[in-house]
Amino acid sequence: MINYPQIGKLAPNFITVGVYKKKLGKIRLSDYRGKKYVILVFYPANFTPVSPTELLALSDRIKEFRKLSTQILAISVDSPFCHLRYLISSRDEGGLEGLKYPLISDLRQTITNDYKLLTDDGMALPGLFIIDKEGVIQYYNVNNLLCGRSINEILRILKAIQYIKDNPGHACPVDWNFGDQSLYSHPLKSTLYFKELYSSEKN
Repeated sequence: MINYPQIGKLAPNFITVGVYKKKLGKIRLSDYRGKKYVILVFYPANFTPVSPTELLALSDRIKEFRKLSTQILAISVDSPFCHLRYLISSRDEGGLEGLKYPLISDLRQTITNDYKLLTDDGMALPGLFIIDKEGVIQYYNVNNLLCGRSINEILRILKAIQYIKDNPGHACPVDWNFGDQSLYSHPLKSTLYFKELYSSEKN
């Protein structure tokens, strides 16, 4: 049985080499604690078919994540030099030219293993973790290797997490988007939401 990192627990820390704007440098997850939310995006390997569609889509919407005080870090088991090659390869070659956040190297596979995403083939499953400013895991999911993730859904979940963190005692119902009505997290108080919702449907 695989013991995945638990929601509500501290995210496993790491120190490794990242590549950003064609430069190599050390990246430590704990450096973001107290400053930003972090989205860790694990992907199988550089130049795999689905990965650039996701990574570039995140990059193209980076301003939306920055407005939410969120840092994106993408991780694979490739070397820093392979990352560099990936970053200077043009988009029409399946590369990540112009990517606006760091790629992290997990060449020793320790980070991927700590997050329980390492496959028997030595690659990472497409996992995504949302970590709050306290360094606590608030959300994660793991995808099929051949199914791309939704950027709209990632943003929706991120906004919902930030909303309930900023509004204790509240919860976000199904398909909640920022600006929608929330409900109380207390079981008895939550009935007010259901009464209003279903009475309006009857009318």
